[in-house]
Formats: sequence, C-alpha cells, structure tokens
Amino acid sequence: MASTEKLRALGLFDARAPRYTSYPPANHFSNRVGPAETSAWISAIEPGTRVSLYLHIPYCRRLCWFCACRTQGTSTDRPLVPYLALLQKELDMIGALLPTDVQISQLHLGGGTPTLLPPHMLRELGQRLNTFRPLAEDMQFSVEIDPTEVDQARIDALAEIGMTRASIGVQDFDPLVQDAIGRDQSFDTTRDVVGMLRAAGIDSLNMDILYGLPHQTRARMADTVQKVLSLSPDRVALYGYAHVPWMAKRQIMIPTEALPDAEARLELFDTARRLFMWDGYDEIGIDHYARPDDQLGRAAKAGTLKRNFQGYTDDAAPVLIGIGASAISRYPQGFAQNISSSSHYAAAIERGTLATERGHAMTDDDRLRAAMIDGLMCDFALDLPALEQQFGVTRAALMDMTARMRERFADFITLDNGVLRLTDSARLIARLAAQEVDAYLAPEGRHSRAM
Repeated sequence: MASTEKLRALGLFDARAPRYTSYPPANHFSNRVGPAETSAWISAIEPGTRVSLYLHIPYCRRLCWFCACRTQGTSTDRPLVPYLALLQKELDMIGALLPTDVQISQLHLGGGTPTLLPPHMLRELGQRLNTFRPLAEDMQFSVEIDPTEVDQARIDALAEIGMTRASIGVQDFDPLVQDAIGRDQSFDTTRDVVGMLRAAGIDSLNMDILYGLPHQTRARMADTVQKVLSLSPDRVALYGYAHVPWMAKRQIMIPTEALPDAEARLELFDTARRLFMWDGYDEIGIDHYARPDDQLGRAAKAGTLKRNFQGYTDDAAPVLIGIGASAISRYPQGFAQNISSSSHYAAAIERGTLATERGHAMTDDDRLRAAMIDGLMCDFALDLPALEQQFGVTRAALMDMTARMRERFADFITLDNGVLRLTDSARLIARLAAQEVDAYLAPEGRHSRAM
C-alpha cells in the first residue's frame, strides 16, 4: 500500500466520490423515465433471458441511526399484509409484460428488514416467486437477515422457499459503538442465528461490517473482526460508513465528534483487511472478502465479477427487476426506480400502473463509460483492445477519455499490452480513478467519503 503521504497528496483523505453501484450514479436519475418507458423496456426483453429479481421490504422494527436506506419503522405487522399484496400485484403487472420463458437467475429479498414478515407471509411470497417464471438450475436466493428480528420458524420458512444465502448485518459488536449508532445486537444473538441457519442447510453466509463508525478504534475493530471470523462467513463486505445526514435525516443522531477522521478510517480498514487475509480470505473488489471456494471469489479470478446495487456479484444477468417502494431496476436500455414513498407507491400500484418515478435512459457513451468504470471497480484494469472491439471506439478516443485518470495517477498506473492497470493501493483509489472517467459531475458534498 502506498504511504499515507502519497495518498494524502492524491487527495484521498479529503475526497468524496460515488460508490458506483450504477453508472450514472442514482443521483443523476430524472423523471424523464416513467411507467411508459419501463413497460417498453420490460416488453423488449428477449425470450430465454436470465433475469434477477430484487424485492424491497421497507419496514424495520427499529430505525438504526447509521442507515441511509429507504426504510420506515413499524411496531406491528399491520402494514405488512397490504404491502405484500402490493408486491404481488406489481409482480402480476410485470409478468403480463415479461416473456414467459425468461429464467430467474437470482432472487434477493432486501430492506429494511425482510424477516419482519411472519412465517406464513414468507411462504406466501416464496410460493409466488417460485411460480413467477422458471428458475435457473443455478438460481441463488439471498435474504437480508436481522438477527434480532428472526426466529427458528422464520428461518425454517425461508429454507422451505429456497433461500440459498443469508446476509447478516453486523456493523460492529462493540457495545459503545452500537449505542452510538442506535443498534443493539449482541454477538451471542448473532452466533445463535448463524447456528440456526447452518442447521437449516443454508450453505452460504454473508456478513456486513462497517468502518468509520463513532468510537471505533483499531482494537475495537480487531475484536469485531475476530468475532466475525469465529462465525466462518463465506464472504464479508467491509463498507465505509457514509455519513450523509443531508440524505438520511436520522444520521443527525450520530455523534459527529466521535467519528474517526479519514486517516483513522484508513487504519480501521487496514486492520480489518489484514485480519481477513490472515484468515485465508481473498480480496474481492474494493471492499469484499471471500473464501477461495466461494462463487464470488471464483468470479473475481475468472474476470466475470460484476457490480450492482447490492454490491459485488457473480450474476451476469443483463436484467435486474426491482419490486417494491424505492426499488431500482436495470435494463439494457437504462435504469428505472420506483416511487420511494410507500404510500405513493401503493397508490400507483392500486391504480394498476407501474410505480416508476425516475430513471435514466442509457446513451452509447454511458454504456462505454459504465463498462470502463466496472473494469476499474471490479478488476482495477481497463482492457483497451477489448473496449475497442466491444464498443467500436478508437484507441485514441479511449486514451483521451482516460487522460485525466492517467495524469492524476501516473505513479499508480501502468499500460502494458493495451491494458491500463492500477498497480498500487488499487482498492483505495479505484473510486477516485473511476470518477476521472465519469462524464456526470455532481457537487462533492452529494457523495460519501472516498476513504
């Protein structure tokens, strides 16, 4: 890794940049994409296409202060019944437009807290998903699980409907840190849920932890990582906490004076990184770690790693359809996002119209730059001959598009046999490098810290 001085000179510790889970980033979506465009894009999907489905459950029993997701609190199950009916009605509308022989390659149930749904509702939803369209033989079904809001009956129901991967949010196990972010989740509770999942036959486990939270120190981070490692997850996402109170109002509850600065965040990241690698995990992209035999690790080695709104994935499906309030879909023609307000989403679905509120129609330039940014974020490299062939552009044009990046990162990049490669501190600077080929500029304050 480059020295702190070199990274400081690059501006890493002061910079803000998109996470590039899409290109263009979602803050550039507009109302020029609506239900009519989404309907046309779904209708244009070719028969036999592999399709991923994401279903968003926006409800939580508690609203953790660090979270910037589109969620809302509920103390009862009362809103879940009508919301499940809305999801099924939206599936029906999409099903009326979608070819009957597409294959579902991945299902992802996210939120919010999907495990708020009681067992009978999980089974009802699972039955609908399993009969919506044919399931690919290698279909993966992942579910986000809050260990404080799940029990044996719900885990049994999820296993029955085909869950293959559980994703558990940990964030940090230290009580002082948890108190500062409004999240009470003990290691013992998490360990017990992991045991139930393994016993139910769930053979893939993902865990999320955060660095950059208030009161985190290297010692506390090391303790959390060692506890995570004792649970033997197959993959881990090590995300930097994004303090964006202008987007997520609940973050005003976070004590900003206790947040580590950018250089301290780097120390926290490096502490966790070293522990994962010492335990035999492979580094995947900028912030994931996986066992060598995990599918994500194999995809990274094969050069088939992808990036979407859930982070890194091995799913190569060209279509991702988002169901539910605020859910985002990705089609070959562009992105479409549903209405974020659950009440306004409900009104649209009840009227019998798709709930698209905004999106982005891709241009040829967008597609080229999206491929370039994916290359930097997934492989830390740009294969210029491959880009020339795929997009019909000249080497001169590509060199012009990468000029700012090559100049800024001259000491961190090589060009060999037509491949531009980040060679030093690639995981730390990939977002900054991607930003140099991004044609959409936004105020820096709109994004999270690059470090």
